[in-house]
Amino acid sequence: MSQQPRNYVAFDLGAESGRAILATLSANRLTLEEKHRFPNPTSRILGHLHWNLLAQWEELKTGLRIAAAGNLPIAGIGVDTWGVDFGLLGPNGQLLGSPYCYRDSRTDGIMDRTFHRIPREQLYELTGLQFMQFNSLFQLLAFQEQEPELLHFAQTLLFVPDLFNYLFTGVRKAEYSLASTSQMLDPHTRQWSLPLLEQLKLPTKLLPEIIPSGTLLGPLLSDVRKECNITTEIPVIAPACHDTASAVAAVPAADQGNWCYISSGTWSLMGVELEKPIINDKTLKYNYTNEGGINNTTRLLKNIMGLWLVQECRRQFLRDGADLSYTELTQMAQRCQPCTTLIDPNHAPFLTPGDMPNKIASFCKQSSQPIPTTHGQFIRTCLDSLALTYRRTLEGLEDILGHRIDTIHIVGGGTQNQLLNQITADACNRPVIAGPIEATAIGNVLVQALATGDLQSLPQARSIVQQSFDVKHYTPNDTTLWDQAYSRYQSILEK
Repeated sequence: MSQQPRNYVAFDLGAESGRAILATLSANRLTLEEKHRFPNPTSRILGHLHWNLLAQWEELKTGLRIAAAGNLPIAGIGVDTWGVDFGLLGPNGQLLGSPYCYRDSRTDGIMDRTFHRIPREQLYELTGLQFMQFNSLFQLLAFQEQEPELLHFAQTLLFVPDLFNYLFTGVRKAEYSLASTSQMLDPHTRQWSLPLLEQLKLPTKLLPEIIPSGTLLGPLLSDVRKECNITTEIPVIAPACHDTASAVAAVPAADQGNWCYISSGTWSLMGVELEKPIINDKTLKYNYTNEGGINNTTRLLKNIMGLWLVQECRRQFLRDGADLSYTELTQMAQRCQPCTTLIDPNHAPFLTPGDMPNKIASFCKQSSQPIPTTHGQFIRTCLDSLALTYRRTLEGLEDILGHRIDTIHIVGGGTQNQLLNQITADACNRPVIAGPIEATAIGNVLVQALATGDLQSLPQARSIVQQSFDVKHYTPNDTTLWDQAYSRYQSILEK
């Protein structure tokens, strides 16, 4: 590692907000400073949900301008975002419209239509990816059905962080970890599954070269430098551009060990880090996904709806006149009787925005359960159900791997919810280690530092996390209550 402090900029965009983080690596420690934060809402245009890419791009330039103020030397810039969503470029590199948001309804029912064209089992064998209607493959098939002219005109498909990398550098590449969320990748070769795309008559010309996490893309374009008041060249690096892949890189665990992770935020992504993908009858049965990590690792995991449930409840409470913080809502939930009402967090209607309390009430009515009546009861229902879903996912992972998992690491913004951390330990009967909160930005920076040679290995990077950030330990207690609740939860899911 360089003896001089090294500064990196991490752009971390999530469903609710985006940030520009200035990170300084010095003397085996990493410090972070948030330089710019901005909301990241979707826009409904002509009945469809889109991301406002142009507004996001302006915010990224603002963040870079602030982070690099005073000609601060920057060793690298990296962008990470959510997965699956993409934009299309025309023949001259122009953006063809605003990228659709994965929560848009245009993919409703498309999985069933696709399985008539290619059997579900064959699609899973080819890709090893969890079936979710918003995977990039299904979004591309929606273009094929509904906007074939646009698909024919398009020349290049770039996922959201690849789009930003293109705007920063002019380079059109697809970073591996993000491409692995698409359901268009062969997880064994780590290249596009061209036979699959040809079978579905999708244009393979759209797909750019796949590059490994930690690839140096090139310097900032001169016009971007000028606009951001930067006088020196700054390299743009593709970190693990998928936010979960970056977060997993920052798990403060030993390189080997019987641990799993939960990247906790709008989504909860729960899984293990492996050297190779596992694609068999069990992973298909449990609908687990094999996604790419740094150093060509595989993240065998389950996508769980996560704190989106709480976020949407809070938004509805605000529409109804109750302006309650997440802290206040969690305190209300803590005072409620646990496990009174349970839901399936991945229930399909919960995916789309709008009146989550009403959707939860409908689920409760259909499953003959008490309907929550207070703000705290709604939040308690969400959190209890997430903890029990983690237990179900943990059992699936152990069945696939053939051994017990001893420890659960929770990273990301969800680690701030101490109630959820504790009931996860209780429900799963496993110790929980929670932290760091900024795992995604940390992992983004660590991969950049590996690319520049400031760090030499993933174990070294994780030791930096251990030395730099505090974690909190949660010990299981009152597991009998959760054993009983788990039996009810399973019966509800089986109805």
